[in-house]
Amino acid sequence: MTAQAPSPARRPLLLGLVGTGIQLSRTPAMHMREAAAQGVGCVYRLIDLTELGLGAEVLPELLTAAERMGFDGLNITHPCKQAVVPLLSALSPEAAALGAVNTVVLRGGKRIGHNTDCSGFAEGFRRQLPDAALGRVVQLGAGGAGTAVAEAALRLGVGVLTLFDMDRARAESVAAALCARHGAGRAVAGADLPAAMTAADGLIHATPTGTAAHPGLPLDPALLQPRHWVSEIVYFPLETELLRVARAKGCRTAHGGGMAVFQAVHAFGHFSGLVPDADRMLAHFAEM
Repeated sequence: MTAQAPSPARRPLLLGLVGTGIQLSRTPAMHMREAAAQGVGCVYRLIDLTELGLGAEVLPELLTAAERMGFDGLNITHPCKQAVVPLLSALSPEAAALGAVNTVVLRGGKRIGHNTDCSGFAEGFRRQLPDAALGRVVQLGAGGAGTAVAEAALRLGVGVLTLFDMDRARAESVAAALCARHGAGRAVAGADLPAAMTAADGLIHATPTGTAAHPGLPLDPALLQPRHWVSEIVYFPLETELLRVARAKGCRTAHGGGMAVFQAVHAFGHFSGLVPDADRMLAHFAEM
């Protein structure tokens, strides 16, 4: 579809992405191309903490600088999704429940936090694994993205979600919060991954393992069986080692591109106040 000419009545959007190791992110291009298609200018900057040699402790300064420079909003990614929460004026109900934010709208002197990872994962999963068995599911990773993905999993109908994280206390905390919202026993912190995989219908992977910065597999491939489905949140590379191994074993798979696109679809709506065209954004992502 041909992009419309920018509307003279509306100033361009100024957006940014804050996180570590984000040089290969497709999020900026998705936002800029959708804005152009809607006749709105958009400048999208990467604020890569790795490139700057900084850590999440600089978030207060970054938010203040973004406000002073007239940014309309920021996307937030690893490792800042939870650290940014105390710095915001208000949270959407979903972001408040999850304690994690990936979208900050800067408007009228306010910093409003949203979480579009949850809805983004759910939509991507429904499209790629529409009839997946959801009785018992194992999830690896309970950080900022993992928290949102776990919420999405239970909303999708997962009966029991077993969470594993390098920080067991974090997995226990996320599981307790999920049970408080969805009912006792719906989520548990796992202690025995082989036993959990033996009982599971599928696996959700929500850690950075598989990215260029963290190559490799997040679990022993011997734990994967053909009856399992595997859903990935890493999207660069789109074909992670986990997905390659899973498909070779006969597992059905869902790549991380679905979550990447639909979290961006929903974030663009928050930033711009416009209704994004999800199919067009999917096409843009596929082209990249």
